[in-house]
Amino acid sequence: MNKKLEHQFVTELENNQNIVHKVCTLYTNDRDSHKDLFQEITIQLWKAYPKFRGDSKFSTWMYRVALNTAITLYRKSKKRIQTQDYESVIFKIAANEYDPQEEQQLQLMYKAVKQLGDIEKALVFLYLEDKDYREISETLGITEVNARVKMNRIRNKLKTILNP
Repeated sequence: MNKKLEHQFVTELENNQNIVHKVCTLYTNDRDSHKDLFQEITIQLWKAYPKFRGDSKFSTWMYRVALNTAITLYRKSKKRIQTQDYESVIFKIAANEYDPQEEQQLQLMYKAVKQLGDIEKALVFLYLEDKDYREISETLGITEVNARVKMNRIRNKLKTILNP
């Protein structure tokens, strides 16, 4: 790959790396797994970058590659031994702006979302990232109608998980 293309890739990755971190948080339970998945997604992005034509925004394409990589590895990892979630064992130091109730609600929501299927997780993630249904459908390779229907079903599923 030439230097110009390499520079473009690095710049785009640096500007959008939070996307990858959010996907990693959604599909992993500990820091080591997070780092491994981040590295794997970066490798897959690098391999696929020469084929990126710019038909969509870089961030949309990045979501697609990151989610597909995470889903593929997540499905493979179901065969491995489950590790303990580091969130449940690390000590938290309260900051002035720390809201324990909000933190607890976030943890419950993450726990509920982690019970969803891999495609459902991806859809919720994109929805919470304020992506419209057109961009969600492009990213996941489904129709807008299908994305809306799935999201309604997921909402009901999450309500059942959170309020049994």
